[in-house]
Amino acid sequence: MPSLSARSLSKQGDEGLAIDWSDGHHSVHTWQHLRTNCPCAGCREERQQPPDPFRILKPSELSPLKPVRLEPVGHYGYKIVWSDGHDSGIFTLEHLRELCECPSCQGKQKREPPTA
Repeated sequence: MPSLSARSLSKQGDEGLAIDWSDGHHSVHTWQHLRTNCPCAGCREERQQPPDPFRILKPSELSPLKPVRLEPVGHYGYKIVWSDGHDSGIFTLEHLRELCECPSCQGKQKREPPTA
């Protein structure tokens, strides 16, 4: 089976990112959703902790965040440099596909049982 690749990425206004995939799928992502799901170790660890007023990234700070740059990392992902200076997360193509917010993918995510 051929590996998944992004045929094109395009900014969707000020709110998000669209990706056309090699298998014909069209993904949509809001910047806020991507920043909330940053895959770096610090952000992943923080998401697993109970709510804390001293969090690195507070939910109230997410809405004004925008990407400054989107840089390819090899042939497997992208690094997003955010307006708050954060840039340590590498969004692999697989992770970007899992984060798709299109109606079709959202429906699949709701039907799948949670993993432990």
